[in-house]
Amino acid sequence: MFDIYVNGRRDLLVVPQGFAIPAGLAGSWKRKKRAVRSVSDVIRQDVQQRGYHRRSLISNRSKTAVETSSHA
Repeated sequence: MFDIYVNGRRDLLVVPQGFAIPAGLAGSWKRKKRAVRSVSDVIRQDVQQRGYHRRSLISNRSKTAVETSSHA
């Protein structure tokens, strides 16, 4: 099982259940209410190798759209 955290910048952090947030990623993470039983193979492999998985919830495509509209 895994604990899921989200921060104010809409980043996602996945750690094994009961583990602390890695020191290099300290900040204002908010834990989701429930632990998750299953995650994708990519996330599972990343957690096994590094101890955590982190990614942005906002896709690059939507970031580009926001940046383009703000410059107009």
